[in-house]
Amino acid sequence: MPDLSGIYTELIAEESRNPENRHHLDHPTRTERGHNPSCGDEITLELQVAGGVIQDASFTGAGCAISQASTSLMINLIKGQPVEKARHLADLFLRMIKGEITDDSQLEELEDAMALKSIAHMPARVKCAVLSWHTLETALDQGKA
Repeated sequence: MPDLSGIYTELIAEESRNPENRHHLDHPTRTERGHNPSCGDEITLELQVAGGVIQDASFTGAGCAISQASTSLMINLIKGQPVEKARHLADLFLRMIKGEITDDSQLEELEDAMALKSIAHMPARVKCAVLSWHTLETALDQGKA
């Protein structure tokens, strides 16, 4: 069995520098700022939601590799998804990071975001990994009347 930790570390490093999701949207329908006071990570998540579907998503901000990679991986997952599916993915990710779900077969929907699973064993980095997901939940709540 190959050592996957090196592959996951490489994926996180690569995704944290990926510029694909790092920009402003022309016409976001929801904008939410997320900040982690314990380390200074901050993001601004922009969503374009129409007809109950996340048509587009992007972010700007600065922070450690884990927070930036987690945000980019999240955006890859939620683009084109119904809002309820995005909520489900956020719940799944947060439960994975809390160590509540450890069975990989239950986590397959998270695709590459599963690479952050080991963060559950690094309490100091948990807030970095969940910053964007909590920001997403808040942004999606903006649409509730």
